[in-house]
Amino acid sequence: MNAIWRGIKAFGSFWADFIFGDDWTVALAVGLALLATWGLLVLGVPAWWLLPVVVIGITLLSLYRSQHDAPPPG
Repeated sequence: MNAIWRGIKAFGSFWADFIFGDDWTVALAVGLALLATWGLLVLGVPAWWLLPVVVIGITLLSLYRSQHDAPPPG
């Protein structure tokens, strides 16, 4: 039984690391964008544009932060 729990824990740990990776804010932004898109669609509002805008925006923000948080070369 102990091996089964270790397997379940390893499986969950893999997916958590895969989804959240190095920057949990990207995963959170994409998740919230998915929920917002669904909510707008339920209300009958065309929301096809929301997810690409959020993904491009959060990618640019993440790149900006990684460049400004990095130590200077040399």
